[in-house]
Amino acid sequence: MGKMRPVFKHGDAAYIIIAQKPIQHFAKIIGEAPNMEYVQLYMQSLGCDHVLRNENHFMFCETIPDVDFEVIE
Repeated sequence: MGKMRPVFKHGDAAYIIIAQKPIQHFAKIIGEAPNMEYVQLYMQSLGCDHVLRNENHFMFCETIPDVDFEVIE
């Protein structure tokens, strides 16, 4: 069985967190704003479709799709 990954709920959506990196990992100089182009490229290299950000980290995620279901009586 594969490695269990954490799930993060944000609003009405749920995401599987594939990786987390400190925000400063994407800045040229410590204390500078992150280069969002680098963030986007890293997200794509992981095969993720969404990036969330908290106070200290970017979270690279896969969106968990909504499930359409029909109630059977």
